[in-house]
Amino acid sequence: MNETHSAGKVFLIGAGPGDPGLFTLRGVQCLKAAGVVVYDYLASQDLLAYAAEGAELIYVGKKGGDHTMQQEDINRLLVEKGLAGRVVARLKGGDSFIFGRGGEEALALHQAGVPFEVVPGISSAYAVPAYAGIPVTHRGLTTDVTFITGHEDPTKAESNIKWDKISTGVGTLVFLMGVRNLPYIVENLLENGRPAATPVALVRWGTTPRQETLTGTLSSIVELVRERGFKAPAITIVGEVVSLREQLRWFENRPLFGRRIVVTRSRDQASDLVRALKEAGALPVEFPTIRVAPPECGYTGLDGAIGRIVSRGGPAFDWILFTSVNGVKSFFQRLEHQGDIRDLKGISLGAIGPATAAELERRGLRLDFVPSEYRAEAVVAGLLELGVSNRRVLIPRAREAREVLPQELSAAGAEVEVVTAYETVLEQAGVPEMKRMLKDGEIDIITFTSSSTVKNFVALLDGLDFAGLPAVTVACIGPVTAKTANGLGLRVDIVAQKFTIPGLVQALAAWAAAGGRRRGKKDKA
Repeated sequence: MNETHSAGKVFLIGAGPGDPGLFTLRGVQCLKAAGVVVYDYLASQDLLAYAAEGAELIYVGKKGGDHTMQQEDINRLLVEKGLAGRVVARLKGGDSFIFGRGGEEALALHQAGVPFEVVPGISSAYAVPAYAGIPVTHRGLTTDVTFITGHEDPTKAESNIKWDKISTGVGTLVFLMGVRNLPYIVENLLENGRPAATPVALVRWGTTPRQETLTGTLSSIVELVRERGFKAPAITIVGEVVSLREQLRWFENRPLFGRRIVVTRSRDQASDLVRALKEAGALPVEFPTIRVAPPECGYTGLDGAIGRIVSRGGPAFDWILFTSVNGVKSFFQRLEHQGDIRDLKGISLGAIGPATAAELERRGLRLDFVPSEYRAEAVVAGLLELGVSNRRVLIPRAREAREVLPQELSAAGAEVEVVTAYETVLEQAGVPEMKRMLKDGEIDIITFTSSSTVKNFVALLDGLDFAGLPAVTVACIGPVTAKTANGLGLRVDIVAQKFTIPGLVQALAAWAAAGGRRRGKKDKA
């Protein structure tokens, strides 16, 4: 064995079956420590977000026989990086020691004297069946399970699989990577005594919102796969436990399962909606139509208002009314240049919307007004009850915001000053791909959370014939946004009753439960 080079190290990390939430804490730690990340086709791209900034990312995926890099070359690459003193994270789908060829990579590193560590991952062999509602063992049905490669070459002289032993001697059989060889697998099981009525399930893209499940029996499954065009990557489960699926399926029963939903919010605000959609089973497609930017006109108005607040000659305003999270952030960033939060003493604070309120409360502020409804009329009515007439009201907001609220407050007798705290600009990235996805019918739902997201979406996709596209559902966070969408020629299908992100997701779920349109049925059981 060669001399060990202590400066370099390779982590052989199992990335799990596809759901990034199933990645291990140890895997996260190793990714953050690595200067090089070598990753596979089946390793979730979301996991690359844990990589250290500036880390070298090397894709070595294998897909359907198309090898970006041969295994021997991958071994050589890991050794080379390790001997060069690099810390390497080798990210492999599932568990690298269960049909992942991790043992071969570990042996190559050992022989070259490169230190390595094995970080086990959750294997698709049992995780994917679990997400399909199939326990690989179940009391009363089977107490044993065997994991088998489905990628064995059917043309070789002799199979390494003991078909005569496993066909009738094991309760549950799980074949990995076996779609292409399914006829060969079924033939051998039947020839060696497995009953033709034995339940079989194939699960494709398991543990992700793209999951598809096809069920049948040994006598029917090959023809079903051919008819449905069911393709890899998938695993095959053979055994009576498959019959439990109808009772135990849970993942595919989530309200928005498998629906591809466009999120048009700015990237820094999209996380709450993206997270909620994922929890409901959807596949969010981020297409930010706006980007929050400093106002082109500068902060003169905002800084001037803040300057009067901190002058300590008595409160310059009786109320500050915040209409968005971005308005809160911008206001307090500018406040830090002239004073601090103590300068707001004696000023009543209002917030429109729970997210805006939460942003203020996070700063330790107690709010005097949060309306139960977020329409201008309801906001004004609530403020009038609190005696806003003849009071001085400051509204820091976006440059292009609607004028209804300040106009209504002024009409009610308030002295309103509106200042620009930020502006939203068009986000140009991803336009060609979004046009393609819409034309190809790959999108189920488009969500809009403000009038500006609608306007920018239509502007970015200028020239696209929305009326001629395959059926796409449009969902809006409230009636104002819906009115804007209708005015720009979009047919609005869903309007949230509660004008919040949770309210929008709830409206989407209710629409789906009522039989809302979708591109295609995802579960083929």
